[in-house]
Formats: sequence, structure tokens, C-alpha cells
Amino acid sequence: MKIEQIYTGCLAQGTYYIRSENEAIIIDPLREVDPYIEKAAADEVTIKYVLETHFHADFVSGHIDLAAKTGATIVYGPTSQPKFNAHVAKDGEELKVGKVIIKVLHTPGHTIESVTYLLKDENRKDYAIFSGDTLFLGDVGRPDLAQKAAHMTQEELAGLLFDSLRTKIMTLADDIIVYPAHGAGSACGKNMSKDMVDTLGNQKKTNYALRSNMTRDEFIKEVTDGLLPPPAYFPENVKMNK
Repeated sequence: MKIEQIYTGCLAQGTYYIRSENEAIIIDPLREVDPYIEKAAADEVTIKYVLETHFHADFVSGHIDLAAKTGATIVYGPTSQPKFNAHVAKDGEELKVGKVIIKVLHTPGHTIESVTYLLKDENRKDYAIFSGDTLFLGDVGRPDLAQKAAHMTQEELAGLLFDSLRTKIMTLADDIIVYPAHGAGSACGKNMSKDMVDTLGNQKKTNYALRSNMTRDEFIKEVTDGLLPPPAYFPENVKMNK
């Protein structure tokens, strides 16, 4: 099994390349897809899935082009309604890639369709999560960006995010590795670390939004406090990604 984080500093964005045996997946690819195709060719593997953690607002994804050029299946989480050919996964669904398993965890809050992908290794042991914009290092995804699409207030979305974190992510083992979609500098959060990999146990100790004694109301207040207006181009990017 090989995991590679492909970090783009100008977007503070992480794409992930995961390979097992003769198959690979790409999580949250950028618009230019040739580097992923070249990487898979060099490794002599087939890109089986293109996994999207949610509909992105801060960049245009390369999911459609990558699927068209490789024959890979695009995967989104529950409740998503893409206008192109894609597999809408169920909560808890498992995708096999070589000898490893990717389990889909529906974690709404940042957006309604947001998912976290749980990687199980060759022994089916929980190994890592690719948390998209649900969980960052030092922060969580802002809940105000999807209000119009979800027909919900930012407080309602923040409540969903609290539930997702407490029931789907914080119940996982402390030694699990966390690979988020963004780092410091992204407009998708407000207090992100400059680091792009950590353990879940350390995040439980250091991330303000994962405090064990935090109530739901406290979470909603703290997560929604101090949010700056989103960049004006965000809605246009969402339309392009759908």
C-alpha cells in the first residue's frame, strides 16, 4: 500500500493518490489530471476510483476528465445529485482497491453530501481517514458555505457537523492518521494548522472543535463565530463541479 499526498500550496489543497496491488484511487483531484495519469502509468496501476469528498467551492475538480481518460468511476457521498455519470455511495459502503478497503462515512455539516473516507489496510485494520473539509488539523470545515444548497442555516449545518464528528470520526481509534483536504491559507476554515498530517488522537487533544466536554450549543457558537465572507467565486466553482 502506498499513500501520497500531492499538496498545492497556492490553494492550500491536498489531493491523495493511494495504490494497492495493481489498482489506485485519486481523492479530490485538481483540474489538471495528466500528472495523476502519469503517476499511475509509472506505477503500472489502473486508476479504479476518483473519490470526491464533496462538491468543491474553492477549486475546479478534475474528476470528470480523469474518469473520461482512465475509465475510473467517480464516487460521491449520500444525498449528492451530480449531473454526470457517478456512483453515489451509501453511508458505510466499502470500496475494494487492491488489497485495501475504502469505507464511506457520511459526515454532513460542511456540506450535506460531505464524506470522510476511512482506509482499512491489508489486514482490514482502520489505518487513516481522508476527511475532506469535515475535519482539518486544528479546525473543522466552515458550515456557512452550503446554506443555500442545503436550505439550512449555518447553525443547523454546524449542528450536523457536530453530530458527524462525534458519531463517525471521534469514535475511531487515536492512532488513525488524519489526511485533510486543506491546510493553513484555505478559505474553507478559520483556524487551520500549517501541517497536513496528524493522528486523530492528537487532534482530539489540540483541536478546539473536538473537545470532549464540548456541548452541541458550544460547538455551534464557536464554529460559527468570526467567519469571514466567502470569496465571491465560490458559488461559480460549485456549479462547475456539479
